[in-house]
Amino acid sequence: MKQTFEITPWHIVTHNFNPEDKRLQESMTSLGNGNMGMRGFFEEDYSGDTLPGIYLGGVWFPDKTRVGWWKNGYPKYFGKVINAINFIKLNVLINGEPVDLATDQFSNFALDLDMQHSQLTRSFTLTKQGRQIGFKFERFISAAQKELAVIRLTVTNQSQESVNVTFRSALDADVQNEDANYDERFWNVLKTDQTATTGSIVAITKENPFGTPRFTVGVQMTNTTDLTAGDVIKPSSSAVVNQFSGDLAPNQSTQLTKHVVVVTSRDYDNRADLETAMKTLSSQVAMKSYDDLFAAHEKIWADRWEKSDVEIDGDTGAQQGIRFNLYQLFSTYYGEDSRLNIGPKGFTGEKYGGATYWDTEAFAVPVYLGITDPSVTRNLLMYRYQQLDGAYVNAREQGLKGALYPMVTFDGIECHNEWEITFEEIHRNGDIAFAIYNYTRYTGDTSYVLNEGSKVLTEISRFWADRVHFSERNQQYMIHGVTGPDEYENNVDNNWYTNYLAQWTLKYTLEILDQVSDDVAAKLAVTDGEKKQWQDIVDRMYLPADKDLGIFVQHDGFLDKDLKPVSAIPADQRPINQNWSWDKILRSPYIKQGDVLQGVWDFIDDFTPAQKKANFDFYEPLTVHESSLSAAIHSILAADLHYEDKAVEMYERTARLDLDNYNNDTSDGLHITSMTGSWLAIVQGFAGMRVRNDQLHFAPFLPKKWNSYQFRVLFRGRSIQVRVDSTGTKLTLLSGEPLTVDLDGQAVELA
Repeated sequence: MKQTFEITPWHIVTHNFNPEDKRLQESMTSLGNGNMGMRGFFEEDYSGDTLPGIYLGGVWFPDKTRVGWWKNGYPKYFGKVINAINFIKLNVLINGEPVDLATDQFSNFALDLDMQHSQLTRSFTLTKQGRQIGFKFERFISAAQKELAVIRLTVTNQSQESVNVTFRSALDADVQNEDANYDERFWNVLKTDQTATTGSIVAITKENPFGTPRFTVGVQMTNTTDLTAGDVIKPSSSAVVNQFSGDLAPNQSTQLTKHVVVVTSRDYDNRADLETAMKTLSSQVAMKSYDDLFAAHEKIWADRWEKSDVEIDGDTGAQQGIRFNLYQLFSTYYGEDSRLNIGPKGFTGEKYGGATYWDTEAFAVPVYLGITDPSVTRNLLMYRYQQLDGAYVNAREQGLKGALYPMVTFDGIECHNEWEITFEEIHRNGDIAFAIYNYTRYTGDTSYVLNEGSKVLTEISRFWADRVHFSERNQQYMIHGVTGPDEYENNVDNNWYTNYLAQWTLKYTLEILDQVSDDVAAKLAVTDGEKKQWQDIVDRMYLPADKDLGIFVQHDGFLDKDLKPVSAIPADQRPINQNWSWDKILRSPYIKQGDVLQGVWDFIDDFTPAQKKANFDFYEPLTVHESSLSAAIHSILAADLHYEDKAVEMYERTARLDLDNYNNDTSDGLHITSMTGSWLAIVQGFAGMRVRNDQLHFAPFLPKKWNSYQFRVLFRGRSIQVRVDSTGTKLTLLSGEPLTVDLDGQAVELA
């Protein structure tokens, strides 16, 4: 695998600038604070290939669905995150000539994402007109104040002659999405304002024919420098620029600090309030230095790392991988806003539209449960509860009862434009139900499941009960025309994972209905007839299996394929999704990600060792792992089966998927939701953590290449440190009430 960054424990750093890797470097050095984020593109204009991108949480646009085969029930638009006003823009001129690293000569290049403190630094020495000038850009997006970003530029004259330096600090609304239809723009500028040292833009998303809300955004910058402010520049109706100039003597330095405040109509009811807040917040932060603002930001990251850091001794690549993944995950979401969720690309790119997928419930929830306050995960559950109205609409569009949660969404309404995903990948309904179960069993908190959660479960169950059909010939319930987690299979009948989740959801809902209060039961209004029907589906759900092979069959007809292992595919045809036609992929036996094995992982204690072994041994050799979500599942199951080398191999793949660009697709953004996989592989895989009957269980092993590893987990008000080394496993209760933990089958009292 190609490594574009050096392997260090706390930094994503490179001292090489390769134009062909520019987009990859931008993805890898993305910053975010849960409310907004950006790719690591340059502050100054760059005339080479680049993908500038700044994205705001919850700000999106319903773009027209561009398909010629639109049918009833199709989503009417494709929701996408839109590139926001470029507020980091900071051009520099040396003796009147602009700096452009695509054409200029430079040396001593360094690009450094400090994950421990969440700061991006870039430095280089420019050679221009025979003079050498040192540049250092620093920036962070504040974890202490969600509306704040700060940029600092230091320029040093390293030559023996004076140079004239000009800074042009700008806000620019003339931006576009690379995936926009017909190169359209999404912003209409309402107002610009500027003084010699400040500037602001208020813009609104353009009108759309679908009736979804338009978003207003206000951005204000304040620039501080010892250079002299020039006349106000108004380059266009969509930009504001503050210009500063001055001469630098040999060895003299100058700085510019740019404070940026970003507010949106998500937080303010009207434009007047938005503009007032923008000005007030800007005046407050403008009085504070870069270092003071950074200290408050740094403190919050220190607290996050104290709770979540995984320390690995003996394998620096593995150490860097887990920290990179946790860093980018927390930069995308830390639970402060229940209106937001975790997009598969987060704030690092435009692919997948920046929307919410089922990845959150299936992969992110178990991680946040282990390393953040339960309120963080509860907010993820509330996100779905608050979008029930949209889920009703989605079900009605398909002519079905109950609630169908969307595969892709911003507001609860399905907004994906591929029929095999929108119509058919309905297992997501079961994944959302499973997340409620996961939260409840891990935290012991039943307040959600017995109130809001029971409503979600009931409406999902009503959907399943209407979506199944009864086969008179087989006297069993079936589900036809679906796509499972393996998206290299479309429109299949009786996907085992989908059928199993539907059956389990109905069973779990019936259990919860027996526990809710009379008031809640009255509001849910589940009839005795419904309960009887649901129980009948539970009792007679068809789950395809093959007794001779001892496996659960992925779907009807899967075993009739030409079952050749992945090793039979020529190396120059991998990945197949970039080399084969879609028709060839669909006809092949090759699996994009765990499908049956996804279900075995979800309910890992419900299957015998023999069942787990048979299914893993059969399906893993057929899996190409071309989904970023795949490796983690296989690592955990391999560890459970004591296939330790395979567990480590799959961990390394999930931990360094983006760092090493495994699937050759990181340049358009990171795989945020799959970054949960490295934590899951260590904690559930190598350490064997399970929750059984309200008790934590551990069954650790130490990878051969590692000297030790340790992590912390939060569990029902306790913080527990787990350390595994060559001498064994040590469990330490750091805070909370005493509890009993199972370690390799032995009860251990922690106090």
